[in-house]
Amino acid sequence: MEDEAEISVLLVEDHALFRQGLRELLETAGLTVIGEAADGANGVRLARELRPDVVVMDLRMPGMDGIDATTEIMKAESPAAVLVLTVSTMDDDVLDAIAAGAAGYLLKDAEADEIVAAVRGASAGGAPLSPEVAAPLLKRVREQGAAVQDPAELPELSARETEILRLVAHGRDNTEIAQELYLSPSTVKNHVSSILDKLGVESRVQAAVRAARAGIV
Repeated sequence: MEDEAEISVLLVEDHALFRQGLRELLETAGLTVIGEAADGANGVRLARELRPDVVVMDLRMPGMDGIDATTEIMKAESPAAVLVLTVSTMDDDVLDAIAAGAAGYLLKDAEADEIVAAVRGASAGGAPLSPEVAAPLLKRVREQGAAVQDPAELPELSARETEILRLVAHGRDNTEIAQELYLSPSTVKNHVSSILDKLGVESRVQAAVRAARAGIV
């Protein structure tokens, strides 16, 4: 994983006091906040200009909301990892954020260390999800896809890729997967890139949804 001081973060949040507190939290933890935006449109603009490693994104904002902003950010050639930080536990919001390409979904009442860990995890290629939304999300996805897919129908995944996809779906980052499977982080990174490409998805969370629909988690 990158040096923590080198992880650059853009905050997209319309509540100034919460944004200020979030900046102080992340900078105290050694992360670098390189920009702030109070709405989705400016968030997209700054993401393109500043090219942060992670964008911490609210959902409910004036003008362009967090879902549309995430969609636009993910159109970049090398997009930032978008970590949604919101108050909403609604299934539709979670699924819409994931469909837009969000790397993770965390609630604003999370502990300070959880938020910091989630930003670091998103930067390292993890898929942080609040426990309050992760289990219901995967349960709903399994129920929706129970009669639709079969594990064998996941396109061209090797046994190793299927194993890594299962760990991705359980929220492991590349370093954790590497340790568990006795592989190098770079090898895991290459496998994850191949998995995302084969599945035709943009984020690890989207890959986790496909895994849940296939019934392998």
